[in-house]
Amino acid sequence: MISKESKNVSRIRRHARVRAKISGTPECPRLCVYRSNKNIEAQLIDDVNKVTLVASSSMSLKLENGSNIDAAHEVGADIAKKAKAKKITKVVFDRSGYVYHGRVKALAEAAREAGLEF
Repeated sequence: MISKESKNVSRIRRHARVRAKISGTPECPRLCVYRSNKNIEAQLIDDVNKVTLVASSSMSLKLENGSNIDAAHEVGADIAKKAKAKKITKVVFDRSGYVYHGRVKALAEAAREAGLEF
């Protein structure tokens, strides 16, 4: 009998495949995105020292609706602003197994517009 796996199990497998190939360094950290039904989060991670350098989310920004494209755009702009304050300009984008579309794409494009390079 073939079992049907959930969407999240498939996403975690895709994320593991990507994480085998990319990692963040202190000079070029990993911009990791997490998206839930109600919120979106992003953080810059240094995988060498296993430390989060900068983090932002729709919850920390206290946005009214954290599950739309506008919220993702604000989180992307905020994470780029915080990164520039720490003198970080280059990052590696990690979409965490999500499709590069909608909220994930809006966050990435807002971060690019605000000055992050990836």
